[in-house]
Amino acid sequence: MTNDSPVVHGFPHLDTVRSAITALYRRLSYDGVRSYAPSFVPADAAFSDQDDLHLGAQRVARAMVQHLHLPDARMIVAFRAMEHAGSVELAAGPEYFIELNDRFRTHRRDIGAALSHEVMHVLLHRLGLEFPGTRDNEILTDTAATYLGAGWLLLDAFREDGTSSQKLGYLTPEEFGYILAKRAFAFDEDPSPWFTSPQAYEAYAAGRARAEQDARQPPLVAAGWAGRRRYAKVRRYAQDYPGTAAVPASGVPYAFEGGPDGLRVSFACPTCLQRIRVAVRGRVRVRCALCRTVLDCDT
Repeated sequence: MTNDSPVVHGFPHLDTVRSAITALYRRLSYDGVRSYAPSFVPADAAFSDQDDLHLGAQRVARAMVQHLHLPDARMIVAFRAMEHAGSVELAAGPEYFIELNDRFRTHRRDIGAALSHEVMHVLLHRLGLEFPGTRDNEILTDTAATYLGAGWLLLDAFREDGTSSQKLGYLTPEEFGYILAKRAFAFDEDPSPWFTSPQAYEAYAAGRARAEQDARQPPLVAAGWAGRRRYAKVRRYAQDYPGTAAVPASGVPYAFEGGPDGLRVSFACPTCLQRIRVAVRGRVRVRCALCRTVLDCDT
């Protein structure tokens, strides 16, 4: 939890975020991911100063449990002084104990954001899905919470002005925006009306612009002229020097490799980020086996 200190911006964790999205599709399947529609309802996270602190936190936690398909998990929420936003005891259940930072006693509007991260830890624990190392595992948790429809609250908790700042989660605001945009494209949602923080909306717009770039990379037909020209140059080199064809050119999101049936190109699916391999043979429609996205390509 960043509180009144400089907030890191940009996309420093993008590779791990993309790996996390792919891991979600592999563990849950396409149908499993699609079952997390629609997103967490803003009204279920509403928390006024007049609400009882503990009863209100329990209410939001129950709503989060239901959204994340954890009907058997009962959350007990307490508050204490700590460095981080929250923590959860990952026992076998059926009860899970969540502790939130004392700060949320007076910042109740952000309790739903903190709970989205902690309850997601419970879901990932039950799924047996984790990344090695604390840092990557926490990025997986933020990514999963956002992509499965609850973590937009984490982005909305980002506020910054000339004298103070607040950010929850391990990702930058723009990375939260990137994941949220990926979900918006896949689920045909528009999360922008949910934001109460102007800074969150700006971060979402920046993340959305970065996510849109993924859908405009060669060999996708939507790629721009400059990208197509560079793609043709790298493809020609791969054809002329097949012994080095498997080495991707610096700074490009695709790679060429030889095979028994000729040259193939590999690139990331713009929806689930899984690598797709396609024979180099001109215009072709490709269906991602993981997320079922149909892509128009010019290889």
